[in-house]
Amino acid sequence: MNTTATPARPAPQPRSAYAAFRPISTRWADNDVYGHVNNVVYYSWFDTAVNAHLIEQGALDIHAGQTIGLVVETQCNYFAPLAFPQTVEAGIRVARLGSTSVRYEVGLFAQGEALTAAAGHFIHVYVDRATRRPAALSPRLHGVLQALVLPG
Repeated sequence: MNTTATPARPAPQPRSAYAAFRPISTRWADNDVYGHVNNVVYYSWFDTAVNAHLIEQGALDIHAGQTIGLVVETQCNYFAPLAFPQTVEAGIRVARLGSTSVRYEVGLFAQGEALTAAAGHFIHVYVDRATRRPAALSPRLHGVLQALVLPG
């Protein structure tokens, strides 16, 4: 007898599940031979949405900052196809905020749609640029990330 519980099947999420949004234009090269955006592109959109937000908020200096984020885990669930030419709206939130790491969750929406076409997460561990050893989040970065944590 199998006594392990089956995990809940992931489901599309509404816009209200995300704290900030960023539009992303699809490109001709994003489509694959099946006529929709290739799965690897979704991961680049995750990076684009989060890092652009952090840069715009003055919390990340990708060129001269002493601390950088390294991805240690990533995952994505797909619910509906996206394709060129479409505008994608990336919703972001922080699900877990530690002293040196953060779990970002990203929802990708077809422009104007109520539910995610794809949703996933990635975890950054922030490290010293030179030593690659874990480094505490700066007060500025922590504040920007805290604003992405949804209540409840």
